[in-house]
Amino acid sequence: MSAFIPGARLQVGATMSGPLDGLRFAVKDLIDVAGATTGGGNPDWLATHGPAPRHAPCVARLLAAGASVDGKTITDELAYSLEGVNAHYGTPLNPRWPQALPGGSSSGSASAVASNDVDFALGTDTGGSVRVPAAFCGLWGIRPSYDAVALEGVLPFAPRFDTVGWFARTGEMLARVADVLLDGAPAVEAPSPLVHCTEAFEARAANEPDDAQRLRDLCPTRDEVEVFAGERSRWLHVYQQLQDDSIAASLGAWIDANAPRFGADIAARFARLKTHDAAEVERCRVMREAFAQRIERIVGDALIVLPTTPRSLLSKQERPELIDAFYRDALTMNTIAAFAGLPQVSVPVVNDSERPLALSLIGPRGSDRALIARARELFPTLS
Repeated sequence: MSAFIPGARLQVGATMSGPLDGLRFAVKDLIDVAGATTGGGNPDWLATHGPAPRHAPCVARLLAAGASVDGKTITDELAYSLEGVNAHYGTPLNPRWPQALPGGSSSGSASAVASNDVDFALGTDTGGSVRVPAAFCGLWGIRPSYDAVALEGVLPFAPRFDTVGWFARTGEMLARVADVLLDGAPAVEAPSPLVHCTEAFEARAANEPDDAQRLRDLCPTRDEVEVFAGERSRWLHVYQQLQDDSIAASLGAWIDANAPRFGADIAARFARLKTHDAAEVERCRVMREAFAQRIERIVGDALIVLPTTPRSLLSKQERPELIDAFYRDALTMNTIAAFAGLPQVSVPVVNDSERPLALSLIGPRGSDRALIARARELFPTLS
């Protein structure tokens, strides 16, 4: 299945010469490219919107640095998934593990890079939509610090947590793109010590114990931290309450007015927007602040190391209950970066023939480029 949206492949030439001369990149179909209608992975969204009047700033920066657009890519519907399945346009190929899902919602962008169709690709990440497909497709990927890359010209999903991230096959390419997109953003140093997130490795061990230990050994440290402090279910609840409140504010009116056709799983997630309670949302905002402060204290002293995902892959024939469990576990792990607006880099530390293994580093807000550099130091043969 193609990584790209149906129709002629969108191509836009570089507007200037620069550090990315000659490189080609793909753009997730949540991000505006001038003259093209951003479809959001849903035919009803596409039908009710017109062509973008201008490039999103992230696209414009890359074009001005010498790169050219070579296609818009399939996304899970309005970004509300981590699996990579689209009921309308199909499931993009996971090139290295074709029996498995590519991960979502930036599924097409990850597929395009892993297929060597482009040199790098833009995605968006709210609750893991770059990090999960990066892990599943054996790529480098980054969810940058919140607001480090402008969200103007990006279809709003949950703006309280939305970020623009990107994929590359090497750490060197990930860093080159970062130098362009993060130019002018605050540059914070990353601490040298590493600390394992105990609960994230435990979540991986519950599914794949051998891989969990192998991931520990690939980035060894004697230091451990319990980020969730025994409250994993509460962290997930707080995240989902706040995310759903943000989604309702950005997309609720359009959904009510247009009654769009969603795939069954996506429809069930959007239906939950009708059930959230304003008082509970306010309580969750207070808890989120406490969680964020805890995370910031940890990354002030050490980089958090964790498996990027609770499982290495999801089969295309995976049972629904296992997909649901993966979604809950992955979303919980991904709250660490989301709550505090921190950068997270996913590194494909092993690409075995039967599965990939990916580790992530989380650092202080603004340490994006330093975090990429640290990841490249730790895994120089992959860079």
